[in-house]
Amino acid sequence: MDISPEFQIKASLKSGSVYYFEDNSLTSIEPHYFVVLNHDPSNDFLLLLVCSSSQIDKVRIRNKNNPSTTLVEITPKDYPDFTKDSIIDCNKVFPRSVNDLVNKLKQGKLKLKSELSANIVNRLQQGVLDSSMVEESLKRILRQ
Repeated sequence: MDISPEFQIKASLKSGSVYYFEDNSLTSIEPHYFVVLNHDPSNDFLLLLVCSSSQIDKVRIRNKNNPSTTLVEITPKDYPDFTKDSIIDCNKVFPRSVNDLVNKLKQGKLKLKSELSANIVNRLQQGVLDSSMVEESLKRILRQ
């Protein structure tokens, strides 16, 4: 029995879910790891995603004037699905709908990954809240 992409996404969707896919808003055509930050993503209209990068120095330089809490470094020891040290820039949030993820999975362009620890997710959520670059309307979703 085939499990529908919609069911797969909805069943996996929680704070700390990680999905691996290409996103048109990035300059790189390579897939990236995206982390769900919502406390209750199944009931939120928009999913708040943040994206990891292995280009740690580049991300640090780009964010030198932002609070240090808005950058969260993660090693393969912290998250075994990562093959190299990575950084997540919480100054850039990717608002997406559940349907966006379902459609990517239907097209075979999204992979479900293992969940990120609550400790790291809390740091990412705080990083978004500490950012002066993230819209207040998006931050409100994290404050619920």
